[in-house]
Amino acid sequence: MTLPLRPIAHAAALAALLASGAAQADTGKLVLTGGVSSITGSAGGGITPWAVIGTQATEGELGFSAYGTRAGTHDYALSSYGAAIGWQDRVELSLARQDFDAAPAFALNGIAPFGVAPGQHIKMDVLGLKVKLLGDAILDADTWVPQVALGLEHKQVRPGSLQSVLDFLGTKTSGTDLYLSATKLLLDKRLLVNTTLRYTNANQNGLLGFGSAAPGKNSRSLQPEFSIAYLLRHNLAVGAEYRFKPNNLQALGAAAGLGAALREDDWKDVFVAWAPSKNVSLTLAWVDLGRIVPGVTRDRRQTGYYLSAQVAF
Repeated sequence: MTLPLRPIAHAAALAALLASGAAQADTGKLVLTGGVSSITGSAGGGITPWAVIGTQATEGELGFSAYGTRAGTHDYALSSYGAAIGWQDRVELSLARQDFDAAPAFALNGIAPFGVAPGQHIKMDVLGLKVKLLGDAILDADTWVPQVALGLEHKQVRPGSLQSVLDFLGTKTSGTDLYLSATKLLLDKRLLVNTTLRYTNANQNGLLGFGSAAPGKNSRSLQPEFSIAYLLRHNLAVGAEYRFKPNNLQALGAAAGLGAALREDDWKDVFVAWAPSKNVSLTLAWVDLGRIVPGVTRDRRQTGYYLSAQVAF
C-alpha cells in the first residue's frame, strides 16, 4: 500500500514537539516528543519516518511503544500493528506486521494463468533500526540545526498465491530501504517540518516486492518524502505528507502490452492528530495512494481513510 497504506499516523508527535509549555512526562520527555508510529513501525508520520526517536524514554532510559492501524481505499485495505523500543533517545528498534487485502488481484487471472486465489492477502514484516546522528528537535528549537537520523527498514513479503505474479515481474520478496531524515521544530511558528531521503527499490512500499525484470527498474533510487504539521493547541495538530515513489514496474508492463497497468503513483495524506494523554495518540487521515495496479481496478485512484492509535511509555 501504502497501502500504506496505514497510511498515516503523524504529527500527534508534533503536539508535543511544539508545546514549549506542555507538561512533561514522568521520564522527563515532553508529551509525544517520541512521535507516533508510521506504517512501517518507526516513529514519525504515517507514511514517512521522522528523525525523532520513538517512546517516552529520554537519556539513560529505555522506552516502549505499540500501535495499531487500519486503512481503507476504494479497492484495497491494510491492517498494521507493531512495537518499538527506544534507548536513551538515540536508538530505536521497531517491528511491524502488515496485512494487505489484495482481493482485486484475482482479476490478473484474466491476463495469464497466474493462479491467484480469491480474497488473497499479502503479508509483510518490517524490522526497523534508527540512530540519531545529531541535533535535538526540541532542545535546539532556537537554532536552525535540525535533528538528523539514519535508518533502515528490512522488509520480508509473503505474497501467497501472488508469488507467481511476483515471479513474472522479476521482483524479490525481501529488501532493505535506507533513509536519512531531518526534523526541525519552528517553535515560534508552531510548526514542524521533516524531510526524508529514501534509498529504495521497493514496489508499493514492498508489498509488490523489490526491483523488476527488464525493462523495468531493478536498481535502487533516491526518493524524497516530506511532512509538515501545525499545532492548533498543545494536544491537537493538523498537517500533510507527500512521498515520492520509484515506479519501477511501469516500463515492464508497457513492454508486455499492458500499457500503464503496473504504474505506481506518489502517496499523500492530510491528517489530524490528537493526544488525549501523554501516553496515547490517535490519528485520522485522508489518504491518496494514487493508482495501485490500475490494470485490475479500472484505473481508479485509491483514496480513502487512515486511522491509527499508539501507546508509548
